[in-house]
Amino acid sequence: MRRQLPRPARQLWAILLQALSAVALWAAWLGWDQHRDVHPDGSTTGPYEAWQVIGLVLTLLAPLYLAASRQDIAGPVVGITAGLTAAAFYDWSDDSSGLFVIGVGTIMVGSLITTSVCAFLIASWKRDGRERGTRGGTG
Repeated sequence: MRRQLPRPARQLWAILLQALSAVALWAAWLGWDQHRDVHPDGSTTGPYEAWQVIGLVLTLLAPLYLAASRQDIAGPVVGITAGLTAAAFYDWSDDSSGLFVIGVGTIMVGSLITTSVCAFLIASWKRDGRERGTRGGTG
């Protein structure tokens, strides 16, 4: 007989896996670009380009979708939020002004809201799709 982990342990592993994937994806997309671009007029931009942030968001949708389609909402919401917050804190903590805390807070709140909305939409979409399918397509 195959033994499974108790439900709290499975949820903890799911959250940890989501957090680790968020940290790894942050490192892959944003971790290597640390310099600001200086323009001829003296203004600076960066360190990240828009395509890097878009790439991070799109690749984070894969683990979010996998978990939410199995009706696991807490795993991706807590895990991705914690992972992105920890990665941003580590990446930006060398800022001497101390304003990085505002950016980290923005990442935390934004990822919490975004992953919550996406996870609930995916879970309800998958649940409604299964219900329609079990009624013979008349729904």
